[in-house]
Amino acid sequence: MSLRYVLIPLVAWAIAQGTKVLRDSVRRRRLYLRGLTEMGGMPSSHTAMVMGLTTGIGRFNGVTSPVFAVALIFSFVVMYDAAGVRRAAGRQAALLNRLVEDLFHQRGMREEQLRELLGHTPVEVLAGAALGVAVGLLLPA
Repeated sequence: MSLRYVLIPLVAWAIAQGTKVLRDSVRRRRLYLRGLTEMGGMPSSHTAMVMGLTTGIGRFNGVTSPVFAVALIFSFVVMYDAAGVRRAAGRQAALLNRLVEDLFHQRGMREEQLRELLGHTPVEVLAGAALGVAVGLLLPA
């Protein structure tokens, strides 16, 4: 196994996560490392990782190779999940949180809220994809 197939996606992921930490730290005016474990945000690190892998495979094995086709389909599934399924689940969580808060507030009770930020906007996914492709093309072999 060649290390480049692991290195490219990890570098893309690290850049995406570093970007989130930097952006969140500037916004909060203090170092915010918690962003490393939170879901969502700009750019999508999952997308950057899978597109880095896919781009690296295309670059070193050719875009007509079967393994490139598998990686590309895998990348599309991850991106669809990030912007579609997980985002919809986040919207449902927000609605449920409001309903539960209203119901429990009437009864004087408190319930733990569901996590609402689960997915990405299409722009966050596209930014992650662009980052992954750039790293896959620019990182030396």
